Amino acid sequence: MTLGTWRLGEHDVRRIGFGAKRLYGDRGEVLALLRRVVELGVNHIDTATFYPSQPAPELGFNGMRTLGWANAMLREALSPYPEDLLIATKVGPVADGMARPDQLRDLVLENLRDLGRDHLDLVYLRQHGLPSIAEHLGVLVELRDEGLLRHIGLSNVRAPLVDEAVTLTPVAAVSNRYGVDFGRANDDLLRSCGERGIAFVPFFALAGEGREAGGVATTDAVRAVAARHGATEAQVRLAWTLAQGAHVLAIPGTGNPDHLVENLAAGDLALGEEDLALLG
Repeated sequence: MTLGTWRLGEHDVRRIGFGAKRLYGDRGEVLALLRRVVELGVNHIDTATFYPSQPAPELGFNGMRTLGWANAMLREALSPYPEDLLIATKVGPVADGMARPDQLRDLVLENLRDLGRDHLDLVYLRQHGLPSIAEHLGVLVELRDEGLLRHIGLSNVRAPLVDEAVTLTPVAAVSNRYGVDFGRANDDLLRSCGERGIAFVPFFALAGEGREAGGVATTDAVRAVAARHGATEAQVRLAWTLAQGAHVLAIPGTGNPDHLVENLAAGDLALGEEDLALLG
């Protein structure tokens, strides 16, 4: 990868990381994939206890969506964790909606337990339609002061709440939906994060409108640029995303070792002005 790094908290993270949301299937294959992620130089992994995974039925889960499985796999595969590895997690969503401020401590402790850590590097407050996040942030600040977490981020957030947050505490990162043809309402927020020195970490950069269904969204423009460079459509989408600013960090997820290698190779794909104009 030739894209350099971004200073996220105490870590210089490579700009293509790994999203742990799509860790499906055979436990041994998942563990091998996660170890391969680190072997390939990735030092930024995005996860959450509320990420639902779909382990194979033969593992005894009967195909049920199992919360906390991604974090458990990270712990088994990578603990004791490399010193240069940053693990970002999220709190906020609960079974009946958005967590109350008094529920956030238990959610942070749950992530600590599942990951097997004594502190969390970066915790995003993933919010859902709150008019203010001051009270929620106050709890995370307390937990940071206690040493249970190092840095605070915001996820699924509107620009006015970012404006509110930065008056209350340093914000290390913002993670919103964003891609070539998806989530472009966040264009201004992406730029303002860059101006403030805040990392912008898009999700659904590959899936686009497909969202939770996964896969790689396709358009005529993406196909044309991919053909021009002899690249995959996923690589074009990632290269475009990273071209939006040095503060933009990609976290593509996959359960396929070959796709993992392909995604990381997107860091070597340089899109020209004509490519970027076509992609929009």
